[in-house]
Amino acid sequence: MSHDLLLKNATVIDPAQNIHGAFDVAVDGDRIAAVAPSIAAEARQTIDLKGKILTPGWIDIHAHVYAGATTWGFKADAFCLATGVTTIVDAGSPGWANFLGFEEFIAAPARTQILTFIHISGIGLTYGPVGEMTDIRYAAPEQTACVVQNWPDTCVGVKVRMGAMQVGDNDLEPLRLAVQAANMAASPLMVHIGPGLSLPAMLDLMRPGDIVTHCYKSALSGPLPDGDGSEGLIVGDDLQIMPQVRAARARGILFDLGHGGGSFNFRVARLALAQDFRSDVISTDLHVHSLEDPVYSMPETASKLLHLGVELPEVVRQATAAPAAAIGRADQLGTLRPGTSADLAAFNMAAGEFTFEDVHAQRETGGQMIEPVLTVRAGKPYWPADLHEEVEETRRRARQMRALHRKDFAALGWTPGA
Repeated sequence: MSHDLLLKNATVIDPAQNIHGAFDVAVDGDRIAAVAPSIAAEARQTIDLKGKILTPGWIDIHAHVYAGATTWGFKADAFCLATGVTTIVDAGSPGWANFLGFEEFIAAPARTQILTFIHISGIGLTYGPVGEMTDIRYAAPEQTACVVQNWPDTCVGVKVRMGAMQVGDNDLEPLRLAVQAANMAASPLMVHIGPGLSLPAMLDLMRPGDIVTHCYKSALSGPLPDGDGSEGLIVGDDLQIMPQVRAARARGILFDLGHGGGSFNFRVARLALAQDFRSDVISTDLHVHSLEDPVYSMPETASKLLHLGVELPEVVRQATAAPAAAIGRADQLGTLRPGTSADLAAFNMAAGEFTFEDVHAQRETGGQMIEPVLTVRAGKPYWPADLHEEVEETRRRARQMRALHRKDFAALGWTPGA
């Protein structure tokens, strides 16, 4: 018997199947063919991964990749394939009114699998000097649900951002309308939590399977104080996980890390982890404003959790099986079970001194970094070095958008009035 691709001698970690050990993995076409301690069959291509970690392809369920149509979106395709991410989910950049552009120009031509939540705001997250739900007329439950249901290959659910800046005087009404849309579409809802609104009141409206994103976020713009009051959104003034948060988890609500440029604080994460409250899912919230600082990649974000004491198999679970289940794709993604999509990621566990930074410029030194070595997407191998030029172009375009956003015209070679 001959296979198309044979990956040999890796330490395989597949939490979905409780696999952790030395295994070979065979691929035929775009499907996993076999996982066994030793596969002696011939293969068109054999890759020796001795000393490397091999997992299912990583799934980033919160990023913003509607490049060219929004001020948030970056060109994610090569960047994902260079960092072990085989599926990336946009967290609501498109709304119903601009979804077809996302489908045609972003998702369809990509090598990476690109999916999306549909924002309850009809125009999505096009540009943000004014919160997208300060004008409730942008909320469109029926159209949102219609898009989610009619494009199930690309759409995984509904998104709403719930903070004072995003909703203005509309309080919980955008969330109520988003729940209405998610109910009509029979899909999960992802809820961005932010300061200025009652988290317990939001959780009361959410349903089992819905996702809270930014769970390690601080309500403050600077470092957390050392005195009383954590100002963490899931942590009360007594520095304990709020009982309403624990009750929400008990009834099936999921909690996503969602790092981003403003939503990961070391102290909040430590307080939560010390109380055995781990995020269910790791995600980056990568966009043009977080791409180079303070979020560098999915593996770098996962390495921060290793630094905080989360074990590697749990980190892998939060990057594979857990997000696959959260978006309803566990039958095909997040596992190396034979017959599922041949999406895999290989990593080197580097030892040394590595600087990790949260969104408040708090820096810590860790001893391990998860470094991407190889990505296999739908059976095709991709090496980071081969994608270098594309990744650098992604970074260059992101820097251009950041310069425009902050009116740094000199960086773009333009002088106003010239």
